Amino acid sequence: MNITIVTPAPPGSRAGNRATAERWKQLLDQAGHRADVVTEYQGASCDLFIALHAWRSHEAVVHFRAEHPNTPLIVVLTGTDIYDHQHRFPEITHESMALADCLIGLHHRVSQDIPERFTHKLTTVLQSADNPGQVSEPKKGFDICVVGHLRDEKDPLRAALAARRLPEASTIRIINAGKAHTPEWEHKALAEQNVNPRFQWLGEVEKPAVLQLMKRSRAMVISSVMEGGANVVSEACRAGLPVIASSISGNIGLLGKDYPGYFPVGDDTELARLLQQAENVPEFLAEIEDRVAKLAGAFTPESEQAALLAAIDRAVAGRPRLNP
Repeated sequence: MNITIVTPAPPGSRAGNRATAERWKQLLDQAGHRADVVTEYQGASCDLFIALHAWRSHEAVVHFRAEHPNTPLIVVLTGTDIYDHQHRFPEITHESMALADCLIGLHHRVSQDIPERFTHKLTTVLQSADNPGQVSEPKKGFDICVVGHLRDEKDPLRAALAARRLPEASTIRIINAGKAHTPEWEHKALAEQNVNPRFQWLGEVEKPAVLQLMKRSRAMVISSVMEGGANVVSEACRAGLPVIASSISGNIGLLGKDYPGYFPVGDDTELARLLQQAENVPEFLAEIEDRVAKLAGAFTPESEQAALLAAIDRAVAGRPRLNP
């Protein structure tokens, strides 16, 4: 099957949508399909069309459906689709959902967060991560990593602000790896680094350096305001790295409702308490480490490939053949 994947993120981008598109191309090629990733749809035919982002790819979705009414169409719902754009731009976002034969959600709670009329089209594909390998030497200190681009949706400095509340005896350091999306975010990160001895901003780093950071960290903080199913959760689980996460739907949909490492969005005080608990209560750290280790099997490339192929089968079955 010839498959076209459209994503608004250009080649070379480290945006999540681009990483997903490139990873899916590889998984589909391995399964015997032929997948191409494009940033703009030019009208070419294919056997199946996958659009990442209901709102940003809306024009491509409408164009494709008009040009190829018989061809199966999948729309992938991102965090900004579900938790922002469908509320600010419902006509556009919901039209993409309506035109799709199958909708892909990237965590298990998406069905609770979209209009009920679309849930019959929904299937879940959990993003995978490679196994980073075992840690070769004992971890020193108590570094906590934050991995992700600096932008409003990520609330990326929340862990640094929480670290200001820690007692003097704490050895916790917050290490942030991620590109600043705007000059304002760069200024904020540098300003925080200048006044907060517990915080270090690495900027954008290559994947091997991110994996090394995760290997030497004691835990990861994911402080996002909204997420569609963050791949960094998959990476942490595969690495056996305990996660302390904001209690938003996108995190709960990956880690589970009863996961013990949640804090309310934007709550410095509660996050600081959990950081202290991770540092000072070995049983707590062991518990969340055990929980992510048990979840790791859900985030393998094999699991993601199987779910993606099931979504394709569903899209094909859901596209009624029209008379020429």
